[in-house]
Amino acid sequence: MKVKLLSTLILFTSQFSFSQTIKGKVVFNKYAIPNVEVINANTKALTVTDANGEFSIIAKTNDALVFVSKEHQVKKLILNPKLFTNGELDVELILKAEELNEVLITNMPSIKISKDEKWEQDKLDQYTLEKNASTPKIVGFKDGTIENGMDFMRIGGMILSLFKKDKGEVKKTVPEIEFSTIAKNSYAQKFYLETLKLQASEIALFLQFCEADPKSKIVAANNNTLSTMDFLFAKNTEFKKLATSKK
Repeated sequence: MKVKLLSTLILFTSQFSFSQTIKGKVVFNKYAIPNVEVINANTKALTVTDANGEFSIIAKTNDALVFVSKEHQVKKLILNPKLFTNGELDVELILKAEELNEVLITNMPSIKISKDEKWEQDKLDQYTLEKNASTPKIVGFKDGTIENGMDFMRIGGMILSLFKKDKGEVKKTVPEIEFSTIAKNSYAQKFYLETLKLQASEIALFLQFCEADPKSKIVAANNNTLSTMDFLFAKNTEFKKLATSKK
């Protein structure tokens, strides 16, 4: 039995030492990735994965295959028989990390002690405003008082003066995450195929259809699993109606 297994391995290795067509599939989180560039760094041959994430390319043992995707980290594999499962190459990519390269930094002036009565009154109003803001309120209960009840004109003038005095703000924004990225990270390809009853070739088009709806930006900003699923179900119904009307 051992001799038979050894013979099979030697035969497979000797065959693989010559250039032949290599077949494989590129995925992320069990989700097929289309349009991934597959490059044989030794022969400079190039191919692109189809809608099912599958590819085929001419290569041999010790050739270096490089996988390039806009949304994923570049991956390099040195071919050897141990990488293959049932004669095919399964490649798992890693999503690029979102860089939060912009933040909002605000320099607020400290409260100083002064003998001036007007300054002391402004300081007291500021303390009261902060205290009321941090005190929990019972929703629906009215105790007859006005929340933050004080001289609003004076407080407004105080806040305006603070912004006039302090020009040290660095205006920066946090980049938005696309709805399609959240949808891919939240649900594997099996969800779209079995639950939403989409074809593998329709998934990318369906996610583009979802992003065309302005509501997708709100759903992406909330990044709530339940809201995302409800939105996907609703857009799936519209998508199928649109596809039916075009037939």
